[in-house]
Amino acid sequence: MVVKTVTLTKDAYDALASLKRDGESFSEVVRRLTGSQVLLSSFAGAWSGASPEKVREVRDYLRASDRLSKRKLRRLAAVGTAHGQPR
Repeated sequence: MVVKTVTLTKDAYDALASLKRDGESFSEVVRRLTGSQVLLSSFAGAWSGASPEKVREVRDYLRASDRLSKRKLRRLAAVGTAHGQPR
């Protein structure tokens, strides 16, 4: 494995160290923090060319999915309560 040395100011080191979990190396912290983050700004303008009908179709689909998810959560909460689990 190739190892690189990185120089950090004290405040940058402290910030990184504060994000470290038990048993986690600094390399693991950096990988965790940089691995799957996508800036919200990268989606800016993504729908600019979509027709109003397409936007309505997607919005309606998302609303229907949200209703189904909430219904499922209520059902699961009711089942949990019936089995003596706290709500």
